[in-house]
Amino acid sequence: MSTLSWTPTAAHGFGRFAGEPGRHPVGRTKFPAQTALYTPPGWPEGVRPPHSPEWEATATNFLLDCCPAEYRGYPVLRRHPVILARFAAEHVESQVQACRDGIGGVRASLGHLVSPEALEAALAAWHEQAELLRRRRREVALVEEALRGKVFIRKM
Repeated sequence: MSTLSWTPTAAHGFGRFAGEPGRHPVGRTKFPAQTALYTPPGWPEGVRPPHSPEWEATATNFLLDCCPAEYRGYPVLRRHPVILARFAAEHVESQVQACRDGIGGVRASLGHLVSPEALEAALAAWHEQAELLRRRRREVALVEEALRGKVFIRKM
């Protein structure tokens, strides 16, 4: 039995065309169409399916929309979408935490200043915002996973 080792001509299963002389992958690994174009539940609208043509450009635009406007001024975030995804994830997580804090303290901080109806309306707005942010957190997490190379496969 021979030992397996990597050589430039034989990747021994580590590459798409391993062991096929003269065949080398070009660019990113290509996935079967039914796999590559699958979007998991919670995938953001307006972002093309992972690994489809120009999907990273739509992902970058989505992620920039999730961040403060100042982030658009950093070239590194546009050049490296995976870095932008991490920045966006941290930003959205901080918004989720701020929303939790707001919901927890709204009665104490505003209860003596506004009517009970206004307070209930404020709480309803906080809860609506919290739900939107939870969805946004999921969307950003899915985009970040795809940018890190995860392939989403439909489960039967």
